[in-house]
Amino acid sequence: MSAGLKVAVYGAYGHTGRFVVTRLRERGFVPVLSGRDAEKLKAPAYETGSDARPATVDDPASLDRALAGTAAVINCAGPFATTAAPVIEAALRAGIPYVDVAAEIEAVADTFAHFTDRARASGAVVVPAMAFYGGLGDLLVTAAMGDWTAADEAHVAYGLSGWHPTAGTRAAGAVSRQRRDGRNVRHRNGRLEYHRDGLPTLEWPFPAPMGPRTVLGDFTMADVVTVPSHLSVPEVRTHMAVEAARDVAAPGTPAPAPADEHGRSAQTFLVDAVVRSGGDERRAVARGQDIYAVTAPLAVEAVDRVLTGRTRTTGVASAGEVFDAPDFLRALAPHVAVDLLP
Repeated sequence: MSAGLKVAVYGAYGHTGRFVVTRLRERGFVPVLSGRDAEKLKAPAYETGSDARPATVDDPASLDRALAGTAAVINCAGPFATTAAPVIEAALRAGIPYVDVAAEIEAVADTFAHFTDRARASGAVVVPAMAFYGGLGDLLVTAAMGDWTAADEAHVAYGLSGWHPTAGTRAAGAVSRQRRDGRNVRHRNGRLEYHRDGLPTLEWPFPAPMGPRTVLGDFTMADVVTVPSHLSVPEVRTHMAVEAARDVAAPGTPAPAPADEHGRSAQTFLVDAVVRSGGDERRAVARGQDIYAVTAPLAVEAVDRVLTGRTRTTGVASAGEVFDAPDFLRALAPHVAVDLLP
């Protein structure tokens, strides 16, 4: 049983971090709150009665103190280009599993590139992008693949009602744009390609009740790293509802505001994952509310499964590789409703 175990949350005072802390408590875990700003830790620690352990990524000893006696760590602190590697190093030193909620394509790719061999050699489990972007899409594509061992292409279309970005989302986006020198990125011919082509608009046939909707094609998210990390799919493309793409790009779009007793915003989503092989097509669909809030059950379910031995591999692995995708998706109810469609 995993109930009663301590789980460190790095970035616990952030928007997503607070949802993660709440979900951990609901599942019977004991959250240990950590982050770079000691002052910002005080309020959530007082509100939840949790232990607060400030730590900075440039001070390995402070990270070691933050993880001492914990069973796992969930990293919610972006930009992950800055935080992922130091926190993974600390997790490896502590001998505990690491999960993060990174949506930064380059940061997720770096985790696979830099830690795969070391994590596997030590028998550690490192799961990057265990979030709405990267993790959920990977689980859906993996479930849709079913018994297929390969596919020609995979598409993940995001039907968001809107997108009010957090400060963390904006900061992470700025880091990614800087790393890409303003270029766009896509996954074609089995690899990531950086380009300066304009992004097309197209009509995506979302299933009911949403129906066809205009999306910005090749609005690329972390799924282009997670999916091909373990599935033989040479072309992986992600698309975003144009309204949401405009929201997140506009500097004046406000941060998400709570709209219910759980602190969730009014944002709704439908994620449509489609895989194609020859003339055949398979689909998995997820529906829910608030992309930041739904990241919490994804990350916490991942930690619970790792700690209870419900994993398929060790090392650095995406959600669809390390977990039983259909079973994991079923476990997300009532936070996410999932359908596998012919």
